[in-house]
Amino acid sequence: MDLPRLLDGRLKLRHLVLMDALSKQRSVVGAAAALHVTQPVATRSLHELEEILGVQLYERGPRGVTPTVYGEAFTEHARAVLAQLNQASRHVGELADASRGTVVVGTHLAGSNVLLPAAIARLKAERPLLTIVVREGTPESLLIELEAGRIDLIIGRLTAPSSESVTRTPLYHESVQLVVRAEHPLTAKRDLGLGELLDYPWILPGVETALRRELEEFFTRHGVPLPENRVECTSFLTVRHLLLETDVIAALPTLIPRDDMRLTTLPVPLEHVGHSVGITLSAGRRLSPSGLALVTELRSVSATMADK
Repeated sequence: MDLPRLLDGRLKLRHLVLMDALSKQRSVVGAAAALHVTQPVATRSLHELEEILGVQLYERGPRGVTPTVYGEAFTEHARAVLAQLNQASRHVGELADASRGTVVVGTHLAGSNVLLPAAIARLKAERPLLTIVVREGTPESLLIELEAGRIDLIIGRLTAPSSESVTRTPLYHESVQLVVRAEHPLTAKRDLGLGELLDYPWILPGVETALRRELEEFFTRHGVPLPENRVECTSFLTVRHLLLETDVIAALPTLIPRDDMRLTTLPVPLEHVGHSVGITLSAGRRLSPSGLALVTELRSVSATMADK
C-alpha cells in the first residue's frame, strides 16, 4: 500500500465515517441508514475508498459484508482519527469556556451504583455547568465506543491487563455475593446449600460477561446445574426492581446491597468470584480537562470503597 495516497486529497472524512458504520452494521444497507444516505451513495463511497487504498476492504455476501484483514486494520485507524477529531472539537470548546465542557463515560454494573454517582456529585458541585453523559452497555460494546472516541472513559470491572490500545487502571477490589430482598424466604435459613437455591428464580449476567463465565465455573465445581428459571440482565435498575418485588436471587457486587436496607445477602460464599473495578482509557488519546477532572474524583471516591 502506498501510504501517500491517503494524503493526495481523495480521502474524505465521509470515508472514515462509512468504515465505522460498516463495522457496526455489517451491511451496506444498514450503514447507509445509520448515516442517512442512500445505499448507492454508501456503495460508491466504499468503492472509492477501496480504489484509494488498492485493496478489498469487505467481502460481499447475501447477508451483508464481512471485513477483510485490510478492512479490520483500516477500521481501527479510521476510528482513531475520528476519535481525535471529536476530542479536538471538544477540547477547543473547553478552552473557549473553561467553566463548561462535556465528558462521556461508559459504565456497566460494577461501579455504576456507588462509585460513579458519588464522583459525578462531587464534580458537579465544583463545576455545575459541566455536562456529564453516562452510557450503559456491555464491556465489549463500550470498548468499541471508546475506540471510536464516542466515550472518553469506561468505569467498571477490569477483565484484562492494559494493551497497546487501552490503559486499564484498578481502583478497588470488590467481591460478589448472592443478593435477595430482606423478606426473602431463604433469609430465615441458616445452613444453605447451593442446590436449595435452584427452587427460586435467578438473575444472571449476560453470557458475554466475565462474571457469567465465573459463575458457570462455580456451579460446575459444585456439581450443580445452572439455574433454568433465570433472567439474564446487566441493567442495574431492572435488577434492583426485580430483587425488591420478587423472590429472585442475584449474584451482584458487594457494594450494591451494602447501603440498601431492603436488600440482604445469603450465607453462600462465591469463592474465586470477584473483580477489580477501575478506569479504562484509550492509550492513544489524551483526556480533555473535563475528563481529567472526573478521573480525579473517581480516584478520590474509590479510596474509601475497597473491601473491608
